[in-house]
Amino acid sequence: MEKKVYSVDGKELRTIELDDAVFGLPVNEDVIYYAITNELANMRVGTACTKDRSEVHGSNAKPYKQKGTGRARRGDKKSPLTRGGGVVFGPKPRDFSFHLPKKVKRLAMKSILSMKAQDNSLVVVEDFTIESGKTKDLVAVLNALAKGERTVLVLKDDDAMIKRAGRNIPTLSFLSYNRLRAHDLFYGRKVLVLESAAKNLSDFYRVEEESK
Repeated sequence: MEKKVYSVDGKELRTIELDDAVFGLPVNEDVIYYAITNELANMRVGTACTKDRSEVHGSNAKPYKQKGTGRARRGDKKSPLTRGGGVVFGPKPRDFSFHLPKKVKRLAMKSILSMKAQDNSLVVVEDFTIESGKTKDLVAVLNALAKGERTVLVLKDDDAMIKRAGRNIPTLSFLSYNRLRAHDLFYGRKVLVLESAAKNLSDFYRVEEESK
C-alpha cells in the first residue's frame, strides 16, 4: 500500500510503501471490540465497597421483645431492613481485568491500522520534533494536518519535547509504535504516524509474525 508523506506544513513530499500485512488487512471488528473492552476492564479500579450486617457496628440485642407489642418482629439493629443496617448483596472490591491472547491483541492493532489507512484517517508525516517544547508550535502542526480533530500521534520513540508541547492539548494523545492502545487508536479521528514510526510498525509486526 502506498501512502503520501506530508510535511509539518501539510504539503505532500513523497510516497512511502506500507506493509499490507499491517496496513492492508480486512478489518476484523470482533477482535477490535475485545481489545478495547480488555483495555477498559483492566483500567477499572473496582474499589466500591459496602458493609453487610456482619460488618456494621452495633449491638446484637433485639430492639424490643418478640411478642406482645403488635409490631413487626425485629432481630437486631444491623438488619438490612433498618436504617443504618447492612447492605444486601452490595459491591465488594474486585478485579475486573481479564487476559486477552497476544495474537488477538496483535490482530486488533493491525485491524485498526488497516481501517484507518483504508478510510484515509491515517496520515504519514515526516519526522519532526518540537525543540522549543512549546504548545503553540505543536498546535500549528496539528492545524495543518488534523484541523482540530481528535488526534493520535504515533511516535518512533519516547520524544520528551513533543510530549511536553502536547500535554496541554486535550484532543491529542501520544502512542509509541511498540505500545499501541486500541481505544485511543480506534477513537482518534486522525492518526498521525511519523515516517520512521510507520516503518517501525511494519518491522515490529513482521518480526512478530515471523517468530510465530
